[in-house]
Amino acid sequence: MERLNSKLYLQNCYIMKENERLRKKAQLLNQENQALLSELKQKLGKGNSSKGNAPNNIPDLNLCSTSNPNPAKSSKP
Repeated sequence: MERLNSKLYLQNCYIMKENERLRKKAQLLNQENQALLSELKQKLGKGNSSKGNAPNNIPDLNLCSTSNPNPAKSSKP
């Protein structure tokens, strides 16, 4: 029973470490997306100002995000 508990504990540690790695990667991708969106909005805004004020139909990606940028830290053993 103790061996099983140790095995499950190690698996849990691995999963938590992988989860943290993926969370950091998701944050970096989100930052990159936001920078690209900002750049796109600026370029379209400059183009729209010379063509009359056409509506800007770029969605706010933050509204669609399912990831939590500041997740609550779970207690680690």
